[in-house]
Amino acid sequence: MLPRLDPQELVEPLYQQFAQALKLKAFKGDISHQYSARLAVATDNSIYQQLPQLVLHPKCKEDVQEITALAHQAKFADIKFSARGGGTGTNGQSLTPGIVVDMSKYMNRILEINVEENWVRVEAGVVKDQLNDYLRPYGFFFSPDLSTSNRATIGGMINTDASGQGSLIYGKTSDHVLALESVLATGEILSTSPMAIDTAESLARQDSTLGKIVKQVLETSIGKREQILAKFPRLNRFLTGYDLEHAVSDDLTQVDLSRLITGSEGSLAFVCEAKLNLTPIAPAKTLINIKYDSFDSALRHSPTLVEAKATSVETIDSKVLNLAKQDIIWHSVSELITDVEGQNMDGINIVEYNGQSIEGLAEQVEALTKQLDKDIENKTGVIGYQVTTDLASIGKIYAMRKKAVGLLGNTKGAQKPLAFAEDTAVPPEKLADFIVEFRELLDSYQLHYGMFGHVDAGVLHVRPALDMCDPEQEKIMRAISDKVVALTAKYGGLMWGEHGKGYRSEYGPEFFGEALFTELRKIKSAFDPLNKMNPGKICTPLKSSESLVSVDGVKRGTFDRQIPISVKDSFKSAMECNGNGLCFNYDTASPMCPSSKVTRDRRHSPKGRAGLMREWLRLLENKGVDVLKLEQDINGWSVKRLIDKVKNALSTQRDQDFSHEVMEAMSGCLACKACASQCPIKVDVPDFRARFLNIYHSSYFRPLKDHLVANVERMAPLMAKSPTLVNKVLSSKAYDKVSRATIGYIDTPLLSVPTLMQRVETLQFEPFQLTRFQQLTDADKANYVFIVQDPFTSFYDAHVVEKLMQLVDTLGYRPVLLPFKPNGKPQHVKGFLSKFAKTAKNTADFLNQLQQLKIPMIGTDASTVLCFRDEYQQVLGDKRGDFHVQLAHEWLLTVIEHLKSKNKPMLAAKCTTTYKLFAHCTEKTALAGSEQQWIDIFSYFGISLEKQSVGCCGMAGTYGHEQVNFENSKSLYGMSWQPKVDDAKEEQLVVTGYSCRSQIKRLANKATKHPVEVLVAQLRK
Repeated sequence: MLPRLDPQELVEPLYQQFAQALKLKAFKGDISHQYSARLAVATDNSIYQQLPQLVLHPKCKEDVQEITALAHQAKFADIKFSARGGGTGTNGQSLTPGIVVDMSKYMNRILEINVEENWVRVEAGVVKDQLNDYLRPYGFFFSPDLSTSNRATIGGMINTDASGQGSLIYGKTSDHVLALESVLATGEILSTSPMAIDTAESLARQDSTLGKIVKQVLETSIGKREQILAKFPRLNRFLTGYDLEHAVSDDLTQVDLSRLITGSEGSLAFVCEAKLNLTPIAPAKTLINIKYDSFDSALRHSPTLVEAKATSVETIDSKVLNLAKQDIIWHSVSELITDVEGQNMDGINIVEYNGQSIEGLAEQVEALTKQLDKDIENKTGVIGYQVTTDLASIGKIYAMRKKAVGLLGNTKGAQKPLAFAEDTAVPPEKLADFIVEFRELLDSYQLHYGMFGHVDAGVLHVRPALDMCDPEQEKIMRAISDKVVALTAKYGGLMWGEHGKGYRSEYGPEFFGEALFTELRKIKSAFDPLNKMNPGKICTPLKSSESLVSVDGVKRGTFDRQIPISVKDSFKSAMECNGNGLCFNYDTASPMCPSSKVTRDRRHSPKGRAGLMREWLRLLENKGVDVLKLEQDINGWSVKRLIDKVKNALSTQRDQDFSHEVMEAMSGCLACKACASQCPIKVDVPDFRARFLNIYHSSYFRPLKDHLVANVERMAPLMAKSPTLVNKVLSSKAYDKVSRATIGYIDTPLLSVPTLMQRVETLQFEPFQLTRFQQLTDADKANYVFIVQDPFTSFYDAHVVEKLMQLVDTLGYRPVLLPFKPNGKPQHVKGFLSKFAKTAKNTADFLNQLQQLKIPMIGTDASTVLCFRDEYQQVLGDKRGDFHVQLAHEWLLTVIEHLKSKNKPMLAAKCTTTYKLFAHCTEKTALAGSEQQWIDIFSYFGISLEKQSVGCCGMAGTYGHEQVNFENSKSLYGMSWQPKVDDAKEEQLVVTGYSCRSQIKRLANKATKHPVEVLVAQLRK
C-alpha cells in the first residue's frame, strides 16, 4: 500500500498570509501554492533546484502592480520575487526561494504594431516564435535568434539581453528595445525610453523613486564613464549585468533606463510590456555547410569565414553532430549535410548570407566557395561543403542546430553534458587558442564534452559531462567554473557571453573590480533598496548584508541522489529530463505535448510530469518504500488491498497526499507519445505514466471509465454481435445522460453497420486457416497479405479495413483478415500493466507464429501498430519475438518498389482533386517520414496529396470522449485542425488516424477518408 506522502517543504506562514491577502485584492490571475505547482518551477534548464513558496500567474500589468504594492507593505517586507518566462535559463536566473511570478501563462498578447514606424508592442509572455509568426505577413521579424525560440519569451530575452545566431549583424535584444513598461518593487509603473540629458537632469532633482534612479544612473554612467569604458571588453557579446556603458548615449546627449533593465535578470523591475523595433525579412538566403576533418580545423578556419562578411557563422562539433544523426530530426537534413566519402566529418561551420535576391548574394558566395575549393586542395582541414538556397531546407538545418542543443543531454551514462560554464565570450581571433586551453582543462579531468556556438562572435558553448548525483563530481564542477573564469580573463573575455549570470553572480566582482561593482550595487539600491527583486542575482543593494547566490547553490542532483540507482535506472525516462523545455513548444502545428499547449500549466508537460515523478520516487524512498518491489507485489487481486482502498476512500485526510497531485498531472496526458520522439532526451511520459497509474491504483479505486476503456477490446466484439441494437442504446438521450453522470463518458462512438465480418463475407475473400497457410509453398505465400485488426477500425470504422482489403486485392495480392486479437494499448494507457502484459504475451505468441509464414502483416491504426513495436518491447523484452506488423503505407512502399522493379507502372484514373493529408500525431512523430511517404505513394499512382501541418486533433484515443477532457479536446482541435479542416472541401480530407476522423466528424460534421480509401477508389475507376 502506498503511504501518504506529505510535501517536505510547506509554504511559510508569511507567504500563506500574503496569498490570502492577495485574494482579497483586485488580483485577477492565478495563485498556486500546491507542492506540484511549486516543483514545476523549481528547476529551469540549469543544474540548480530551488523550491519557491508560491507561483503567481498575473493576467495584466495591473495584476503585477497588485502583487508588488501588497508586498511593499511593512508586514510583507521580507517577501521576495522572481519573474519567469519560458524557464529556459541555463544558470538558474529565474529560480527563487520566494515567489515565482510567471508572465508566460496569460501575459502573452501582441498589443500593437506600427508598420510605418517599424515597431511592435507586446506583453512580456509573448514567445519569440509567436511574435515572428505574427510579424511574417508584414515582412518583418524580431531578429535576436535563440535555439529556444519556440518557447523563450520576450520578457526572458529582455531580462537576459539574449542574442544568438547573426548577432554581428542583428545585435542583442537590447539593440531592439525601444521602450519598456515595468513595475517596480513598490508597485509603481516605470515607463522607460530614451530621454534627453536635460530631461534626465531635471528628473534627478525630484524626490521620487524615478528621480533617485535617474540621479544614480547619471552619477554612475557619466561620472564613472572612463572606468566603465576601460573595464568592459570590446566584444559583440557581453553581459555586464546592468549595462552601465549604454545607459547613456556615446555623445552623452541621451539617457535610456531600458538599457539597464535589459539584462538585469529581473533584479530591478518586472518587465510587463515592451516596444520593439523590427527588422525587414531578407527574402533571399544562401547557406553553406562547410565540413572539416576536426573541430580544431573548424575553429581555426572561422576567422576566414568572419572576414567573408557573412550574416552569421555557426559551428557544431562531431559529438553534437553524431547525436543529431541518431535523432528523428536527422531525416529532415540528411541530404543537406552528407558525409564526405573516405573522410571523417568531425565538425561543421554553417555560413549564412542574407540579401534581397540570390543573384545579389552570388558574388559573395562565389568568392567564399572558390576559397573553400583552395582550402580543400591545400588540405587545411576543409574536406567539403554544400550550398543551399532553398528557404525550407535552410529552416530544416537550423531546426537541427537548435535541437542539437538539447540532444547533448541524451548522451548515455550517468554523466551528462551540463551548462554551467558554456557561454564564454572571447575575441573571435583568440577563440581557437582559447578552446585549445579549455579542452586541455577538461581533458585533465578526463571529461567528455560537446561544443557548438557562434564563432563569429567568439562565443562557444562547451558542456562538460558530469554526474551531479555524485558529490565528488559536484566539486569538480566548482573547480572547473573557477578555472574557466581565470581562463576567459586571460584571453580578454567574459564568463557570461550569452546566457546571463544567475548562480554565477558570485564571479561579478572579479570581472568588474570592486569600484565598478559598487556602482552596480548603487543602481540596485535605487531600483530595489529592500532587495525584493530576484535577490542574490547580479548584485545586492549597497546597504544589504545579504549574499550573492553561488555556483555552490543547491542542485537537482542533491535530490536525485536520494533515489536508489536501481530505481533511477528503471525510471530512466523521468530521471534524465534535463529541463531544456522543448515540450513548451509554442507552435500549435507541432504535435509536441498537446496538454501543455492547451493548459499552459507547466505541470502538464513532459518536463513537469518528469519532475513530479522524480519527487514522488524520492518521497517514497524517504518513506522506506521499495517502489520496484511494490510494482511486483501489486499484480493480481487481494482482499487486503481492497480493504486498504476502502480505508483510503473513507479517510478524512485522503486529499492531503502528494500522490494525488502527481495523479492530477498524469491524468491530463493524452498518451500521444509525441514526447518519446520529439523530446531531445526522449522523455516518454506514457511509459512512466502507466507505471505510476498502476502503482497509484493499488491503493486508490479506479474510476469506472478506466475499466470500460481498458476492456474495450473485449467488449467491442461482443457488442458487434448485435450492432443495431447496441447503437440504438448508445445513441439514446437516456444513455447519454447516464453515461455522463455515472461514467463521465460523452459522445460514445457507434459500431459499424454492417460489421467488418459481414463486409468480409460479402467480399468473399479467403478466410484465415493457419494449417492451410502452413502448407503453402513460398511462391504461393508471396501472393498473400494478412490484415491485422485493431479494436477501433475493426468495430467502429470497418469500411476502412474493407477498403484496405480491396486495395490489396486491386494491387494483385490476396488479402486475409486475421482473427481479432486484443492489442492491449487501452490497458496500457490506463495503467492496467499486469493485464497488458498478459494481453501482449498472448498476441505476440500468435503473431510470432504467423511471422514464420513470412507473409506480410499490415494494420491501419498507428497507435496500435506502433504499440507492437514499443510497449510490447518494454513489457516483454526478449520474449517479444521478431514479428513485424506494418502500417499500410509501409507495405505500399514495398509494393511500389516491386512494381518499379518489374517495370509495371499502375496509374489511377485521371484525378483532378488535390487531397489534404492530416496525419495522426503518433504516426508522424514515431515515423518521421510517414507524411512524405504517403505523398510519394499518391504521386506514384498519379494522385496529388498535400501535407497539412497540424498538431494534435484533441481526441487521442478515448481522451476526447472523457467528459472531464471535453473542453480541452475541443480547444486543441481549434488550435490547428479546425482552420485547415474548415478551409478544405469535405472530399479533399484524408486522415490517417481513426481518432482524428472521429474528432472531425464530431466537431466539424465532415466525413473523412483514410488514404487507402482514396487509393482504392481511384484505382478502381
